[in-house]
Amino acid sequence: MAALSVPTHMKAWVYHEFGNTADVLKLDTNYPVPEINENQVLVKVVAASLNPIDYKRIHGALKALNYLPPSIPGYDVAGVVVKVGSEVKKFKVGDEVYGDINHKALDKPKNVGTLAEYTATEDKVLALKPKNLSFLEAASLPLAMETAYEGLERAGLSAGKSIIVLGGAGGVGAHVIQLAKNVFGASKIAATASTSKQDLLRSLGADQPIDYTKESFEDLPEKFDVVYDAVGQADKAIKAMKEGGHLVSIAAPVAGFPDAFFLLTSDAVMLEKLNPYLESGKVKPIIDPKSPFPFSDTLKAFAYLETSRATGKIVVYPIP
Repeated sequence: MAALSVPTHMKAWVYHEFGNTADVLKLDTNYPVPEINENQVLVKVVAASLNPIDYKRIHGALKALNYLPPSIPGYDVAGVVVKVGSEVKKFKVGDEVYGDINHKALDKPKNVGTLAEYTATEDKVLALKPKNLSFLEAASLPLAMETAYEGLERAGLSAGKSIIVLGGAGGVGAHVIQLAKNVFGASKIAATASTSKQDLLRSLGADQPIDYTKESFEDLPEKFDVVYDAVGQADKAIKAMKEGGHLVSIAAPVAGFPDAFFLLTSDAVMLEKLNPYLESGKVKPIIDPKSPFPFSDTLKAFAYLETSRATGKIVVYPIP
């Protein structure tokens, strides 16, 4: 199939300077559609989900590492391929795909992200959308699920080992629990969340839900083979770890544990590996009840994300 008709300009949420999201992120109705190179595809965005790294970039917290505006936020995408580069063999026009468009989270992330009508990215970071998932559901998955999986691999979680997940109801934490149980075969899973989210932790597969408003996980007599810190409580996390155990942190580097902190390397291989678990329903998208936010309400979606109170992922859908 030949490339579909693509306009030269599009609607996109753009910031031209760093600052508070509500002040600097503006809807541009005439932003240039990105060009693709030989190993890229152009995707008509149907849905996009938000991640904390999006607003950290808008705020300028990562400007020392590049990211000069103008920029369109957004890492996660689900959509339809409308144009393919000359070297691309993996996809054809019309394929329904999803992925995290930035191979390395902080190594020259794209200035044209996914909060736009179109985005361009390399074929190696995209996979075919699981048949049983909607675009909305698929868009919620890539960065969070891949981060969860890479962290568990780095920690060496395997059958028979125990794990505690700090922030089990968040975007990444919800996937850590599901993957630990259904993919890695953990023998025991503990997880922390607030009072109202204890039932969710159980439904995800946590054997020991912990209400952090009532109980200090670091004071539990039982210690764990793996501690996955998705919230940034390294000092407490260390106290929950068995001697010889492994700590994973996605929030910040941890003194004395140089291998604990990592940034995701986005790769379609991970998505393809997990596809059977998604299509069988063993791993499910977890989307905040306030989602989806329509494209016009993207600022409201960011305001909610920045409260750090979301359950699972926040998705913008439909994108015009």
